[in-house]
Amino acid sequence: MLETLTRGFTTARERLQGVRELSEENIDVALQEVRSSLLEADVDFSVVKGFLARVKERGLGEKVRTKIRDKSGKLLRVSPGQHFIGICQEELIALMGPVDTRLARDARGLTSVMLFGLQGVGKTTVAAKLARHLQRQGRKVLLVAADVQRPAAVLQLQQLGERIDVPVHVGVAGEAPPAICRAAAERAKRQGFDAVVYDTAGRLAVDDELMQELAAVRAGVEPANALLVCDSLMGRDAVNVAQAFSEQIPLDGLILTKLDGDARGGAAVAVKAVTGVPIKFLGTGESLDRIETFRPEGLASRILGMGDIVGLVEDFDAVVDEQEADQAEEDAERILKGQFGMDDLLKQLRLIQRMGPLRDVMAKMPGIGKLAEHVDEGELGKVQAMIHSMTPGERSRPERIDRSRASRIARGSGRQQSEVNDLVKRFAQMREMMAALGGGGAGGLLSKIPGLGRMTPAGGGFDPSMLSGLGAPTGRSRPLSATAEARRRKDAKKKRKDARKARQRGRRR
Repeated sequence: MLETLTRGFTTARERLQGVRELSEENIDVALQEVRSSLLEADVDFSVVKGFLARVKERGLGEKVRTKIRDKSGKLLRVSPGQHFIGICQEELIALMGPVDTRLARDARGLTSVMLFGLQGVGKTTVAAKLARHLQRQGRKVLLVAADVQRPAAVLQLQQLGERIDVPVHVGVAGEAPPAICRAAAERAKRQGFDAVVYDTAGRLAVDDELMQELAAVRAGVEPANALLVCDSLMGRDAVNVAQAFSEQIPLDGLILTKLDGDARGGAAVAVKAVTGVPIKFLGTGESLDRIETFRPEGLASRILGMGDIVGLVEDFDAVVDEQEADQAEEDAERILKGQFGMDDLLKQLRLIQRMGPLRDVMAKMPGIGKLAEHVDEGELGKVQAMIHSMTPGERSRPERIDRSRASRIARGSGRQQSEVNDLVKRFAQMREMMAALGGGGAGGLLSKIPGLGRMTPAGGGFDPSMLSGLGAPTGRSRPLSATAEARRRKDAKKKRKDARKARQRGRRR
C-alpha cells in the first residue's frame, strides 16, 4: 500500500542524511525524488508542482531548529533532513485536509447517507460497511436498495444486510429509485430508525441520464450526507470522476475503496486538492468491518514511512472490549519480562489477526511499514497449527521439545520437523529479546496497545520475522541478516550486563 509514494520520500530523506544545512542545491536533489514518486503515483501535475513549490519555499525560508522538545519535555536533536521531512508531512496534511469525518444529521435527527459512484467501485459493499460502522455506534440502521440498474444488486445488499443484522428496504417491481428512497425515508421515520444508508445505481461512465436520476433521488429525500465512492486503483481517473460528479451534484465527501491494494496512492493525495471535496472514509479490505475514518495526518505519516500509531490504537479499540484490554495489558507485562509460553504467543497472534490483515497492521507501525509488503500471511496459520499440536506442557516450556517431540508435532500439524525446530528456536529468541527489553516499552500512544505496541522495542525496531517468519522452512523465511543478528545478540548481552551492574549497585547502597 502506497509503496510508490513512500519510496520517493524515503529516498529524499536518505539524500539529505549528513547534510549540515538545507540549501537550494540539496533541496532540489531531494525534491527530484519526491517529484518522480508523486508523478509515478499518478498525482495530477498541477498538484505536484504546487506541493514541491511550497516545500522548497519553506525549506529555504525557515530556520532549521536543531533542538526541539517533545510533548514530555524531552530535548531532541533534529537534523536538516528531519526538518525537511517535517515540512513534507505538514504540506501533505494540508493537501489532503482538513476534513470533518462526522456524519451530519438532518432536522429530524436522522443520519441519512446517500452513496453515488460508477459501477464496480464497491458502492454496495461500502453501504453495508457504513451501516456496520453506524451500528457499532449504537445506531438503528436501515439500508436502502435503490440500485435497480445492476442485476443482483438488490440481492447482494440483502445478503450483506443479513450478515450484519441490518434490515434492507426494497422497492416493488417497476418502482423508480426516487420513489424507493422516499418510501424508505417514511419507513425510517415510522419505525424509529435513526440512520439510513441509500445505495444508488451507477453507470460505466458519467452521463446525463445517470446525473438526472441521481439528482432526482437526492432531491426526493434530501440526505444529510451525499458521499461519492471512488476506486483508488483508478488513480487520476478517480480524481477526474470525482471532479465530474462534484460539478453536477453537491457532494459532502468521498469514500476511497481498495486503498489496501493501491501501491500508488495518487487519488488519496490529489482528490481533495483538485475537487475541494474531502475524503471522509477509506475502504481497506473485503471484511465489512474494514472501513476507517480518514485522517490526513495518519495517511501522511504512513506515506513518509513513519507508521500511524493513532490508527493502530483505533484498530485495537475496535476489536476488543474493556475486559479483553485489561487481560491483554496483563499479558503484555509478562511478555516484556520474558515470562510467556506458546499459548501467550498464540493469543497475541489471534489478537493481531482480529485487527485486520497483518500487512495492514504492520504498515501502521513506526519504522517497519516498508517491510509490511514482505509479510506472508500464510505463515501465521502454519504457526498456529504447530502450536495446536503441542501438549500443554510443551506450550508452557517449549525448550522441552526434543527431536522425538518435534517429529510428533510435525506429523500432527502437517508440517516439516525442520519447521517445528525453527519455530522453537525463534520463540526462544523472541523470549530472550523481551526479557532484555524489560519494562522499557515504546512510550506514548504505542504503549497503549497491549500485546502489540508494547512488544515493539523503544528504538522502533520490530523484526516482522518474529511473527510472519515463525516456522517458515529454511530458505523461505526472512530471518535477521548475520550482521543484524550479531548486533542484536551483542545489544541484548550489553543490556543484561548493565542490568546486573545496576542491581549490584543497588545492593551495595
